[in-house]
Amino acid sequence: MIVPRFWAEARLQHREPRRQITLRRSGWSNESQTAAQAMADARVRDAMERAQRGERLPRNDRKVPYNGGDGVPIREEIVATHGESVITRNSYGALCLNTPNVLFADVDFAVAPYGGLSCVAASLFAILLACAAFLFKFRPALAIGLIVGGFALLFLTNLMVRIARKRYQEQCEGTAIGRVERFADQNLDWSMRLYRTPAGLRVLVTHKTFDPNDEGVSQLFSEIGVDRIYARMCANQQCFRARLTPKPWRMGIKAHIKPQPGVWPINPDRLPDRNAWLAVYDEQVRSFAACRYLSTLGPGAMDSSVRPVVELHDRISQALTELPIA
Repeated sequence: MIVPRFWAEARLQHREPRRQITLRRSGWSNESQTAAQAMADARVRDAMERAQRGERLPRNDRKVPYNGGDGVPIREEIVATHGESVITRNSYGALCLNTPNVLFADVDFAVAPYGGLSCVAASLFAILLACAAFLFKFRPALAIGLIVGGFALLFLTNLMVRIARKRYQEQCEGTAIGRVERFADQNLDWSMRLYRTPAGLRVLVTHKTFDPNDEGVSQLFSEIGVDRIYARMCANQQCFRARLTPKPWRMGIKAHIKPQPGVWPINPDRLPDRNAWLAVYDEQVRSFAACRYLSTLGPGAMDSSVRPVVELHDRISQALTELPIA
């Protein structure tokens, strides 16, 4: 599993009569800051040699938090370790569980295709208001009728959209659960815990541990419809991953984590700002769950190496409570 504790950066510049090459590369290590810096120095030297030979290379490593799908390690603060598992803080402040061999798989539902209807209704409402404003001096009764009709149109359209979205989500949920149940029926020796997340489902496999490159992992991902970026991250970083705490905007927190972007590590001078934001976030987290346990599929076996991860996941995510999920 590749979740580095230490990060460093190296910069190298090469001048020629007609051009200048400036490259920056990151280094990482679980051992020390010195080892991370040595890696950064080695990577930037290698990149410069290749660039001088004419190879087209990016000038910088992409400093994005969830970079696991692109081959650069997950760039997040390590908050705690539990055996082989590591809990990190992601770019928007949520805690994430990273484990080398306990198989998690999230499935997101499709987005309901009804947003355009609300936009059309809002546009018609704006037109009716404009017409009413123009007519009010000459035909006040008609103008008031247009305003009332506009509000009625907007209300009814939004109501229809909410009903349609709920039905669409129920259909998506039924389809997704059906895929997981089909997989369980075809693999009777598998034991899986099924959870509901705000936007989909989470599957936690309990009967054994897995290497991320195992054939069974790719089979599960393919048959239940796991996101391709997540699947690539698992292979590149040799780990599985699950969000343990809610997304802040789903709990009503409008302010982003500070400083922005929330890529680790940050300047030590900005830690007070970050900690102030986290104090608000951690207080809100107590009232919400990240997911909710639904059922167990299969014989219910639980490997002794998996059990501590299941207990950790369920405790921090508050999956066994009736709290609203966010």
